[in-house]
Amino acid sequence: MKNSIAKVVEHTFSRQEEETMSIIDKALEANHNYAKTYNPTLGKRPAPKIVVVTCMDPRLSDLPGILGLPLADIDVIRTGGPAVTEDVLGELVVSNRVLGTTEILLLNHTGCGFTTFTDDELNSKLSASTGDASPAPMRFFSYKDPEQNTREQIKKVRSHPWIAKEIPVRGAIFDVDTGKLREVKVH
Repeated sequence: MKNSIAKVVEHTFSRQEEETMSIIDKALEANHNYAKTYNPTLGKRPAPKIVVVTCMDPRLSDLPGILGLPLADIDVIRTGGPAVTEDVLGELVVSNRVLGTTEILLLNHTGCGFTTFTDDELNSKLSASTGDASPAPMRFFSYKDPEQNTREQIKKVRSHPWIAKEIPVRGAIFDVDTGKLREVKVH
């Protein structure tokens, strides 16, 4: 009887501990199991063929499925918007000049959260709600029109002197309602 009570107490404690674990704790614990079956040959240096700048939105997480390409062929840069910031331009240069990618795709999507506010609105809201305006004005790279935003980002990438001129830079919008891509042409 003593053993069965101990097992119930241990099971109850284990369940309570699991319920109070943070998401990061759960992820670190799950990684222990993942590492047991990890294939070290996957750790070799990547040799992607295309670099995709896309939004951090999880609806765009299945890029191999969306693009019909193997994961190993895609170098992914995720950023809100997807904004081509100075940091993103640096990553594109490394992807192109160091990793050897031969094409650049800027992948925007419908229903992006960055279309639901303006930088001014969010700066004002955060300054008021936190009582601290010292970070303002922050640049959040909000926008209203995904097509226009994509065109602007293409031009920004195309104009960078360290992105090889022979590298195609194209843009598309993923429709979150249909799963279809629509290419955006720069005029």
